[in-house]
Amino acid sequence: MKRSKAPTTRRGEIQQLYQSYSAGMTSLPASALLKFLHKEQMELTADEDTAESLIDRYEIEETARENRSMTFEGFLRYMESKVCCVFNQAHTSVYQDMDQPLTSYFISSSHNTYLTGDQLIGKSHLDAYVWALRKGCRCLEIDTWDGPDMEPIVYHGYTLTTKILFKDVITTVAQHAFEVSPYPVILSLENHCSQQQQEVMAQYLVSILGDMLLTAPLDHLAGGELPSPNDLKCKILIKNKKKKPRIKTEQATEESADEGEEDYDDLEDEEDDEDHQTKTKFWSPRKAGPKKEEKKVVIAEALSDLVIYTRSVKFIGFSHSRDHQSYFENTSMAEKKARKLASGSGLNFVQHNQRFLTRIYPAGSRMSSSNYNPQEFWNVGSQLVALNFQSLGLPMDLNDGRFQDNGGCGYVLKPAVLLPSDRSFDPICSRHRLKPTHLLLKVISGSNLPVSRSNKGLDPFVRVEIHGIPSDSRKKNTQTVKNNSLSPHWDSDMNFIISVPELCLIRFCVRDQTGLLSSEFVGQYTLPFTSMMKGYRWVPLRSRDGYCLDPASLFIFVCVVAPPAGRIPAVHQDQFAPSSRINHLSSSRSSLSSLIMASARSLLFFCFLFFTFTSSTIPYINGTFLYTSCEEKTEMRPLKNTRTTHCIEMIWP
Repeated sequence: MKRSKAPTTRRGEIQQLYQSYSAGMTSLPASALLKFLHKEQMELTADEDTAESLIDRYEIEETARENRSMTFEGFLRYMESKVCCVFNQAHTSVYQDMDQPLTSYFISSSHNTYLTGDQLIGKSHLDAYVWALRKGCRCLEIDTWDGPDMEPIVYHGYTLTTKILFKDVITTVAQHAFEVSPYPVILSLENHCSQQQQEVMAQYLVSILGDMLLTAPLDHLAGGELPSPNDLKCKILIKNKKKKPRIKTEQATEESADEGEEDYDDLEDEEDDEDHQTKTKFWSPRKAGPKKEEKKVVIAEALSDLVIYTRSVKFIGFSHSRDHQSYFENTSMAEKKARKLASGSGLNFVQHNQRFLTRIYPAGSRMSSSNYNPQEFWNVGSQLVALNFQSLGLPMDLNDGRFQDNGGCGYVLKPAVLLPSDRSFDPICSRHRLKPTHLLLKVISGSNLPVSRSNKGLDPFVRVEIHGIPSDSRKKNTQTVKNNSLSPHWDSDMNFIISVPELCLIRFCVRDQTGLLSSEFVGQYTLPFTSMMKGYRWVPLRSRDGYCLDPASLFIFVCVVAPPAGRIPAVHQDQFAPSSRINHLSSSRSSLSSLIMASARSLLFFCFLFFTFTSSTIPYINGTFLYTSCEEKTEMRPLKNTRTTHCIEMIWP
């Protein structure tokens, strides 16, 4: 994709807003600007000083500044500034409580951090660690194996991925660990080394990391819960299996067998899952033979001593963890197992994650290093939801959106429903005793959308996605605008009822309609619901790899209605504040577009019915129609009793 070269194209919409408050005058008085801030931008704490400070900042005409008023050019500069970005600028720095235990935070986490590509023939590179750390990642994975000349190496075992030295990885981490965030970094070791090379690893960790490495429990903390991010500022923690202390008493006899098992890293969790998948991929008849006993890796004393608050143990069950797991012990599980637990025991999973750290990692069968949707595991409060940072697409968009909050420091405080309290919470339950929130969006227009390198005309539409608990997750589309990348107008109203907004992410995705059921990615932007500003806002668009597509953006209006507990308001289209001021810009076009879209949807629905019952070319599963876009599968269901005229609603499983 390449960027359009034209200047901003929002002057028309913004001029209508300006005229509605300037009352025909050549400039906007501070009092009228304050009224705009209160009524449209919903900045209820704004006062006259706020309005005058905006005039001082954005108005360049001296006469207007002296008269404490704002010309249209000044108003335009204000509306296109970061102050009017959809992302709350107060959230670009750390603002959350950072004195809670580590278990109370979502922590940005990477899987197979060393890889720059797939996990079969991809390259391992030090830059992958730099990339992850600069994106705010706070939990890095290091797969260690015995190397030549007593030098431990890092790569994806049993594959053709390239190898890098462990000492170089640690040196890179030491150089970049706290560039963008002062909060603790966790090194998750997938340890396959012999005792001798583990001793070498321990020496490198101590000598290279120095004072950054946490080597002993913090003196000022009482036992029973993990330290906070503030307690561990500028510290690096080692996550690995650990030896149990030897008890030299006769009473220890019955426990000796269990203790002995803890002296081994028996590859029973992530290592076992991934190694099995990889070995199966590379199986050949010549290698077939009698099954040999799995090699167990004995944990070296020196490496074990470096594991303080992040000791890895096997997950057996929620009741077992409740009775036997210590606060400084954590578990790892593959996405399939975690998904089964989340769907079948969501309440128990939430309660487990209130006490212990849990790391989720992609299935070993994801040879291409693809990712799962992290939202389903954030919903149950899992802290370390590890993704392949080198793989682009929806999952990483969600991860970037989640962790741009709180200053991009890599730690985001979990919502109250996921923290210890007297109230229970099951994300799978469709009925929650929570006050619902009504989100009303108006997608007004776009500006300078990137076009394809072939210079083919762009037929853009906007998909707004809500990612949260299953009952909150929805998608809605605007209509398609034909052949307009410079200044497409949609004027599409959308509304969503959300029961747990604190968990939700909002994703704005612009797509190019290339066929009846096909579209291509143009740009997207994802942010937490709680970081979304109200009123007239612009949405910056990002490319597939996360880079800003400036000046490409969307212009929207946001309204959030929080009704009294237990009541869901009836919201009508005429409740949208912007309707009376900007709809007339394209009223005739909107009416015609609505008629065309209604007819098209009816035709599309009947085509689905016809082909479903006369051929097998379109899958039909459990009463729902399926189609595949270039990013994900989506269920398309006929809507009942809907009042929305501009949107097609799509619900995914």
